[in-house]
Amino acid sequence: MNLVECQQIVKRFGDYTALNRVSINIPQGEIFGMLGPNGAGKTTMIRIINQITIPDAGSVLFQGRPIHPDDVYKIGYLPEERGLYRKMKVGEQAMYLARLKGMSSLDAQRELKKWFERFEIQGWWNKKVEELSKGMAQKVQFITTVLHRPKLLILDEPFSGFDPVNVELIRNEILRMKAEGTTIILSTHNMESVEELCDQIALINQSNLVVTGGVEQIRQQYGENQVEVLYKGSLPQTAPDLSGVTLISDEPFKENRRAVFQLSGISTKEAMVALLTQWDIEPNQVRDLIPSMKDIFIKLVKEGGR
Repeated sequence: MNLVECQQIVKRFGDYTALNRVSINIPQGEIFGMLGPNGAGKTTMIRIINQITIPDAGSVLFQGRPIHPDDVYKIGYLPEERGLYRKMKVGEQAMYLARLKGMSSLDAQRELKKWFERFEIQGWWNKKVEELSKGMAQKVQFITTVLHRPKLLILDEPFSGFDPVNVELIRNEILRMKAEGTTIILSTHNMESVEELCDQIALINQSNLVVTGGVEQIRQQYGENQVEVLYKGSLPQTAPDLSGVTLISDEPFKENRRAVFQLSGISTKEAMVALLTQWDIEPNQVRDLIPSMKDIFIKLVKEGGR
């Protein structure tokens, strides 16, 4: 079941088309990666889902029906451009933002106490925002984004500015909320986070949807049928030939050597292992080389630029 469905979305700013008939489905209870280079249109799509911007054409469905202004109370949005009132005290500001999301004073105080204890920031309540470091302020903003337990959580570069300890803290909170049923849109340039956290992704480039689907499915789809072999010894200088198997590289790798073979035609990994047997090589490890999301992102964006 999809929590959000964006159907044929078009958005123009004057003569510039930011989104060109883009359709994406965001499954309920999953982490969905919204990817793209700067200026591709992904932030425009996020703002349309969050009803900050209205599309020129197309529609957005939320829980199977046209999205409604009141749905904003079911959405939490952490924009890349952080913004807290610097002169306000942390506690006052957190309460104010919670009330904007429809929480009562009693519920807001109770939930804020839990979150401040979880993030070990109880002592910040009466400090002004301008007294906080960038990372501290981002912790506060993260809390105010998730405080009302939204059905849909939109995070735009949520790890930016955090040290590794706090990156792990935010990562664990994201996974915990997913386990509790929250649907999360994650917009980031950190492809390691995409592979680790996201179930599905959409890549937008130059206003168009380039690819969407499951992360592992996409990685398999863009594989180039290469196989990595770790072995001891050395390959013969004059090796027997096997049609469809080409040696791409062969180099030292820790206590082994690492060879990469390209398979083409009807060749299989088993056929390549048979070739190694002809060479009197007994491999320690044989595995398919599946491209990373970073490699796929770079490949698709470069192809889109040509």
